[in-house]
Amino acid sequence: MKPTFLASAILLALPLGALAADPPPPPPPQGWSGSGEAGLAVASGNTKSQNVNAKIDLKFNDSRWKDDFYVLALRNKANVTTTTVDNSTNPPTTISNTHYQTTANRWESGASVGYKVDDRSYIVGALRYEHDTFSPYDYQYIASIGYGYQVLKNPHDELSFEVGGGYKQVQPTSIYVANVNPPPDLIKVKPDSDSNPAGRGKVDYKHNFNANTSIVNSFLVESASGNTFIQNDLGLAVKMTNALALKATYEVRHNSEVANGFKNTDQLLTTNLVYSF
Repeated sequence: MKPTFLASAILLALPLGALAADPPPPPPPQGWSGSGEAGLAVASGNTKSQNVNAKIDLKFNDSRWKDDFYVLALRNKANVTTTTVDNSTNPPTTISNTHYQTTANRWESGASVGYKVDDRSYIVGALRYEHDTFSPYDYQYIASIGYGYQVLKNPHDELSFEVGGGYKQVQPTSIYVANVNPPPDLIKVKPDSDSNPAGRGKVDYKHNFNANTSIVNSFLVESASGNTFIQNDLGLAVKMTNALALKATYEVRHNSEVANGFKNTDQLLTTNLVYSF
C-alpha cells in the first residue's frame, strides 16, 4: 500500500487518452452545481444500533476555473459487549456488560481550486481536513499545490489525475501506558503532532453505462515521512429521476503507520439517497 498505487493508476490511464478525441468531449457544465447525499439505518429490539452518514458537494466550473468544495460526516452508535474478569473470586468470574455507545464518529471537509491552463491542463490548490475519534489519528490535514490533467472526457468516460506537493500535519490519537507509580495502573498520554512536507496524488474515473447508471472511482494518496494515507472510494449510482439517485459506495482507508492496538485499514459500505442540483 505505497504510492506505487498512484503510479499504476496513471499508467493504466494513459492508453485511454487515445480515446479522448473520439467522440469529442461534450462542453462542461457552467456555473455552480452540487449534490447532497445521506443514509440512515436504525435497529431496535434484540439489537440496537443507529448509523447516519451525509455529504454535501459543491462545484464551480467556467472557462477558467474548476473548483470543488465538500463536507461529510459519519456517526454510528450500537450495543457493544465488553468482558472483564473478576479475580477476587475463586475461581475468577467472567462478567459481560453491554453498553449502547458511539462506535464511529468522523467528519471531513475539503476544497480544491483549479485554474485552467488549457482545455485539459490546470493548476490546482487543495486542502483537506479530517477528524476521526476512532482513527489512529485524531486529525489529519494537508495543504498542497500541483498539476492536474483531464486524460479522458467523452459521453461515456471521464478520467483525470492530479499530482503535487505541500505540507501535512497529523495528530496521533492518545494512548494508555503503564504508570510507574500506581494507582492508576494506566495513564492516558497524548503524543506530539507530526508535521512534514508531503506529496499528494489523486485519480478520478467515471463510466456511464447508460443515461441512468454510472460507476465512479476516486483514489487519493497523501504521503509524508511519518505516514502514508491512502483512500479509495468506489461507487455505483442509479438515477430514479433527473435529481434523485440511489448510490452504493465501498470505501477503503489505509494508514501505513499506526500505534499498537490499531488496524492499518478501515472499510465502509454505504447506501445513500443522492439529490443533485
